Amino acid sequence: MMTLDRLTVLADAWGGDLRRWPPADRIAAERVLATDPAARAILDSAGAFDALLSASPQPRASAALRDRVIAAASGAGLRPRPARRFWLDRLVLASGAGWAAAACAGVIAGLSLTTHMTADVQADAVLYQATLAGVDDTEVLG
Repeated sequence: MMTLDRLTVLADAWGGDLRRWPPADRIAAERVLATDPAARAILDSAGAFDALLSASPQPRASAALRDRVIAAASGAGLRPRPARRFWLDRLVLASGAGWAAAACAGVIAGLSLTTHMTADVQADAVLYQATLAGVDDTEVLG
């Protein structure tokens, strides 16, 4: 439940226009506005203050002030940030990911070929050893 004190705090923070308020607070404020005329006075006061703020001239920094601030910053050793090139960063990331995927595919292909090739080599070795002249099992076993 929204109290008038809470409504005053929110009106001071968000102004007299309920459209700028957070949705949950806006709904609670609309309920209070429907039942309490003092709530309307609080919002009207905040709206009048909003109008004064909007009518006041916008301050603008002069070119001389801007130049002095830049000179002071560079005198303190600060340097301007380089412009971020997000498209280039993403391109580098994508190409790096492509190289990593290609390397992983190469490792997997190499491992699968190695197991097939070693099985063939082992079978050839067994066949070769079988053809060698040597002690026959029938001679040993009788």
